[in-house]
Amino acid sequence: MDPALLASFAAFGETMNFTRAAKKVGLSQPALFERIQKLGAQLEVTLYERRGRELVLTADGERVLAFARDLQGRLRSFTEELANRTPRETVTLAAGEGSYLYLLGPGISTFVRSSRARLDLLTFGAKRTVEALRCGEADLGVAVLDLVPRGIDADDLVRTPLCLALPESHPLAKKRTVTLRDLRGERLVLTPEGQTHRDLVARALARFGEGVDSPIEADGWPLMISFVAMGVGVAIVNGICALPKGVVRRPLAELGTVTYRLLRRHGARLSDDACSLADTLKASLVAGAAANVRKPLRARRASGSS
Repeated sequence: MDPALLASFAAFGETMNFTRAAKKVGLSQPALFERIQKLGAQLEVTLYERRGRELVLTADGERVLAFARDLQGRLRSFTEELANRTPRETVTLAAGEGSYLYLLGPGISTFVRSSRARLDLLTFGAKRTVEALRCGEADLGVAVLDLVPRGIDADDLVRTPLCLALPESHPLAKKRTVTLRDLRGERLVLTPEGQTHRDLVARALARFGEGVDSPIEADGWPLMISFVAMGVGVAIVNGICALPKGVVRRPLAELGTVTYRLLRRHGARLSDDACSLADTLKASLVAGAAANVRKPLRARRASGSS
């Protein structure tokens, strides 16, 4: 297999655009297109396909791209070793904004202080995180997944309840727990249509004959919670979210819990640094959970609105 063909395909896989990929590797667009066609013919697989106006990788294309990226990384490390330089690994983590803000911060800080590796952080939703793992764009991922997709290995990190975030002056804040029926007539702050969280809430409300009527859309927990603090609505959020002063959470037992999982591509050979990051994130969350359990009950009640 010609490494030049793999390098060309890696550039294409990162951009999914022949013109931009050609510029990246210093080729004309026809030359790049020819290389990718040649690689597909050699491997006897279809590497990409057109869906509407977009080009997307096939499952085989994702596997080839992951291999190409892995090979490029190993070649860089080997070249540095030949030049008598200690190779510096790059570890790439993909996760959502909420995971970074409310879950992974302490573990990431610990890893950065203790490792020579360069850490790249990608901010993706669950679906995009899985795609990044499959094609080798990311080494590890963290996401909320009910079902782990085929080709992905997962370790459970944190299970957290779904809660209602609302101003402490709201009448429902007087209740210890809130039901979905209590939300009748409330203005909801929800993620945009098509996102997993929006679909989950809509299905849950539909069981009680309720629809999602003219919600306020906000992309991401911080903006959703900010809207709640402004008093324009109430929001269903994950229990890991930190809440500002004046905003409280109440459990929504009918919605159950969600699980944050540490993800990796099945069969991927993780570097020592990637394994170290995985272990550090797990250890940080275990330590954080233990510290929370050790808090005095009075202190936990006092901080119940955060």
